[in-house]
Amino acid sequence: MKILLVEDEPKVAAFLHKGLTEQTHAVDIASDGLLGLRLALVNGYDLVILDNLLPGLSGIEVCRRIRESHSSVPILMLTALGETDDKIRGLDAGADDYLVKPFAFQELLARIRALTRRHQEAPGTAGVVLRLADLTLDPVTKIVQRAGQAIQLTAREFALLEFLLRNKGRVVSRVDILEQVWETSFDTGSNVIDVYINFLRKKIDRDFTPKLIHTLVGMGYTMKEE
Repeated sequence: MKILLVEDEPKVAAFLHKGLTEQTHAVDIASDGLLGLRLALVNGYDLVILDNLLPGLSGIEVCRRIRESHSSVPILMLTALGETDDKIRGLDAGADDYLVKPFAFQELLARIRALTRRHQEAPGTAGVVLRLADLTLDPVTKIVQRAGQAIQLTAREFALLEFLLRNKGRVVSRVDILEQVWETSFDTGSNVIDVYINFLRKKIDRDFTPKLIHTLVGMGYTMKEE
């Protein structure tokens, strides 16, 4: 996932950058509101984490201008301003969620997962046919094709492929897959993910080119053209 972190406190920014990159996210940092707004409008991010008390331009104003640009990117406001009125102003400006400092990093990760899940399931996105090279997956009809040839998948294989396609070009970890496809947050030590990845490779990659499912040792999996 590609994340924009707009945070002017160096220690907080460094802590979040370290934790998020360890979760295989790509993180850009902006230390003021003006730079944060410019990056948000120019680059395609999957999530914006936004402090409120920023030099140059407040987080509230950054959020408002992002929404005025008709961007639907999920925005999580992360700030020390925890009064009810502060939260209302942030949400009214277009933020999707609001987390008050100090916070537990695991709660931040849980909120990121929830925002991502809601965004992927939003009207207008859930039924869009997913494509990569000559592979297509229709979330509504449950039809999968490669080079025009129908691919028969089990329900779990379909769910895994859909998750990978919705995150194409990104590295997804085993924990990501367990939480989103198996709906569990712990790795039991089994090789169930590897088994299902191999199932998918046999069905959508073995007899076709280019290969689309790739393993990054120690990091996870990604779907992309070679």
